[in-house]
Amino acid sequence: MAMLDPNPLVSGKGEEELRQQGISTFVGEHEEEAREINEAYIKYVTTGIPFVTAKFAMSLDGKIATRSGDSKWISNQESRRYVHSLRHITDAVMVGVNTVLTDDPQLTCRCGERGGVIKKQPLRVIVDTNGRTPVTAQVFGEPGRALLALGQGVKPEIIEGYKSINADVVELPLDERLVDLKQLLKVLGQREITSVLVEGGGTLLGYMFDHKLIDKVIAFVAPVIVGGSEAETAVRGRGVDRIADSIRLERVTAMECNGDVMVSGYVGG
Repeated sequence: MAMLDPNPLVSGKGEEELRQQGISTFVGEHEEEAREINEAYIKYVTTGIPFVTAKFAMSLDGKIATRSGDSKWISNQESRRYVHSLRHITDAVMVGVNTVLTDDPQLTCRCGERGGVIKKQPLRVIVDTNGRTPVTAQVFGEPGRALLALGQGVKPEIIEGYKSINADVVELPLDERLVDLKQLLKVLGQREITSVLVEGGGTLLGYMFDHKLIDKVIAFVAPVIVGGSEAETAVRGRGVDRIADSIRLERVTAMECNGDVMVSGYVGG
């Protein structure tokens, strides 16, 4: 056995039953690999909070868009295909309202077809403090469902507009003038969302890193230089005062994606 089930309701019971039947068991074979495969389940079943992965694509100098806001496409086609595979295995994809206003993304998964139909689509979560997402945004289109995380105090007519297009709406308190994302993750956990892929933008990712809400990072680095002091960076927020306080990744891996480099790792404790 690679590992025991961390679910406190069943942990160790299977092993004990095998022993009672006279079957010898050994725990720990390939445990690290097993924990990585089950990382979302492990966090969710032990905390009730989904496993959160930050994903972004940036230039070699750390930009996710030019000074004019153009961002298509920094990463190449192979990297983007990989992102669709990530969406396929994730329960929810989360973005901030500025990403919707700038890019008007669908946030759908375009892999895993069966019989010409993609069977599983992640829940699309839009963090929108003031209700600025237009009801015509592609994120509300089929297939799949969308959830608006709004700040308390949004006008009732705006909320009714979202409900009229069959979008789910949750109203949450504010923290630092943004929807309280700790509360949002609890709400998603209550809806049995075990994993969340946060795809930006910089304000959303900055808040989540500042408040230690990220478990894993997957970053695509393209061999291009964008430049510009006003060009958008992948992570904003408060940041740190000293390099010694930087968020450091552990168990880091890197692989080439047809010229891009994908770096992934886990946020250290």
